[in-house]
Amino acid sequence: MPQSDRTLRILSTSDIAGLEIGLTDVVSVVEEAYRALADGSSVTPPKLTVKPDDGRSVAYAMLGRDGAREVVAVKTSYKHGLKLDRDRQHYYTSLTLYDDTTGLPVAMMDCGRIGSLRTPAVSALLARECAPPDARTALVVGTGTQGRLALPFLLTTLPGLDRLLLSGTHPDGIRAVREQLETHAPGRELEVVTDLRGAAAEADIVLATAGPATPAAIEADWLKPGALTVLVGHGIQPSTLHRADRVVATSAAQMKVTGTDMADADGAFPDVHAELPAVIAGRARGRTDPAERIFAYNSGLVVTDIALGHRFAELAIAQGLGTEVALWQ
Repeated sequence: MPQSDRTLRILSTSDIAGLEIGLTDVVSVVEEAYRALADGSSVTPPKLTVKPDDGRSVAYAMLGRDGAREVVAVKTSYKHGLKLDRDRQHYYTSLTLYDDTTGLPVAMMDCGRIGSLRTPAVSALLARECAPPDARTALVVGTGTQGRLALPFLLTTLPGLDRLLLSGTHPDGIRAVREQLETHAPGRELEVVTDLRGAAAEADIVLATAGPATPAAIEADWLKPGALTVLVGHGIQPSTLHRADRVVATSAAQMKVTGTDMADADGAFPDVHAELPAVIAGRARGRTDPAERIFAYNSGLVVTDIALGHRFAELAIAQGLGTEVALWQ
């Protein structure tokens, strides 16, 4: 990978969009990043958050090192207009990578596609490790960026799923979910549900990926014994966490930073029984009983962004994509 100590390769949204990568490859890269974190070769400090009192915006900064790829990176994320409709919001996220073997910069890139792939891949890994035995029915709540690839990724780690349910209110989003499912799993049927309580009662896996304005609000007593609930965005109530038999998180610390809307009236969270990196490494168990209801919290760990971003950088540089900027000249 050619590098310079005076220039920085910029990979734009269109550069990243044109790169081909399979869902199985994405899952493998993300899983490798978690294994490196579990064995101690990776470092991911808690994310920093800035949010004005009026709730107009939220910004995050995440620094980390992926020991598997020996890459250091910083990711920034900024969203403005949290209370506005999606098409009126402003959202920017970027990732800057440095090679920790040569000490040289690798690339700075738009991180939108990386997040849209990494997050459902993490949910799929949580489902693989925590779903009830012989899970057959999955319900996705929400049709935004995270909802559109949720089912294809779930089928990547749990191909035995045979009933796929979707709760959404936006026609364009529902259509996009159908298109992604047909692209990655041709012939699979999608059921769009209007009775959310009834659908939740039948689901072995519930993925809550909706935006903050969603009317969806699944309660703990809607869920059947053994159900797994994965929180990515919104669509489930705090009771699903506080009344769960077992809690698994990608990071217990980050859940307390980014999941404040799931805290109880005193601002407290129940104990996290296991973290995903340790589960993947075989040092903890995702599920301990077929009948336990499990709540899983999917918060992005920057090591997964680093690993997947570095893979995209490898692909882009091999194809000569990007623009070299003389940043340090």
